[in-house]
Amino acid sequence: MEHSNFNHSLLSFLKDSPTPFHATDSMRNALTDAGFIELFEEQSWVIDEGGKYFVTRNESSIIAFTTPQIDFHQTGWRMVGAHTDSPCLKLKPNAHVQRHGYHQLGVEVYGGALLHTWLDRDLSIAGRVSFKNQEGSIVSCLVDFKDPIAVVPNLAIHLNRQANEAFSVNPQTEILPILCGAENEFDLQVLLKTQVEKQHPDAQVATILDFELSLYDTQAPALVGLHQEYICSARLDNLLSCFVGLQALVDSDMQRPSLLICTDHEEIGSLSACGANGPFLDDVLRRLSPNPERYVQAMQRSMLVSADNAHALHPNYASKHDANHAPMINKGAVIKVNANQRYATNSETSSIYRDIAAEEDYTVQSFVVRSDMACGSTIGPITSGEIGVPTIDIGLPTFGMHSIRELAGSHDAHGLYKVLARFMKRGKLITR
Repeated sequence: MEHSNFNHSLLSFLKDSPTPFHATDSMRNALTDAGFIELFEEQSWVIDEGGKYFVTRNESSIIAFTTPQIDFHQTGWRMVGAHTDSPCLKLKPNAHVQRHGYHQLGVEVYGGALLHTWLDRDLSIAGRVSFKNQEGSIVSCLVDFKDPIAVVPNLAIHLNRQANEAFSVNPQTEILPILCGAENEFDLQVLLKTQVEKQHPDAQVATILDFELSLYDTQAPALVGLHQEYICSARLDNLLSCFVGLQALVDSDMQRPSLLICTDHEEIGSLSACGANGPFLDDVLRRLSPNPERYVQAMQRSMLVSADNAHALHPNYASKHDANHAPMINKGAVIKVNANQRYATNSETSSIYRDIAAEEDYTVQSFVVRSDMACGSTIGPITSGEIGVPTIDIGLPTFGMHSIRELAGSHDAHGLYKVLARFMKRGKLITR
């Protein structure tokens, strides 16, 4: 895919994916359009040579794969992994709060959100709603209000003179969004029923039973900068990697069995039925290689590229980086290394990636966190530890990670897409 078309499609994907449910649905639609066949976990599978397939779990995680050959123990897999979730504010079950003349929403902070960035933003609501229909069946569907219907106003500096010296946000009392004045009637159940029926006219909603809803910033993703060299958007961590991996798989030429896995709940540890620390990937791979010995052979002939955004050197905070490992935006994806296995990269997987990147004339950077600072982690060590696959952790350089609006390079993603597409063609990975 050509560079400008790639970025245009990326911006559309980001806009259409305000929650992990919507991101998974967006990927489902793209895969279906590309001729992939949807599989369902509760059904038996028939996998053909030369096939393209995908399966979802919890509507928030997805695995897609191609099978140009089905002797996986001989070929191994070329895997790319990412995650669909991002830090956000999620509605509590009894979300309606009325106080001091306003209708508000009680929220819970999901993941390591930069809370102050949620202030003074035009917020909407999206997610999954479950209901009983007129026939008595329990049904779930996705909703997205799209319009800015909520806001968390800042406190004026006149009432908080220390705001520019020390500023914190109490997640229980100070981050509740305002919906409207108390003089207006408000019923969350009625609001959700109306929205479901608006988006799904055939839903026949009888009773709203429950929901998983998140707030999100309605400002559209954009190319910014004097030369449009940056992408500014919510949820770049890690929908940016999801999109890059998706396009690489869709545009792969079916030379090697290739697989994309995008899982939920990475921001809170990945321990769930649909998270990387759950059985989803292992369940799928064992259905494709049911013989235990051949399963192990397949994993040892495979490699996983775990793609999750990296911290770019911020010119205003350069001291936060190791001087020899300070990635720059638009200078290529970053290989992440950590001696304590917070990243799964080793010298062999790094060498394979460097060799593939060199074939695409794509710059490679390295990141090691300062030795006096704590290191984050990714799905890489988790997945590698679960299924035994050789793994490398990489990421696109980013500013403002976990902010409501993050910044990455408009050239980096397309370059990584080309590298991953070549990776999915790669034959033997390493000679032993």
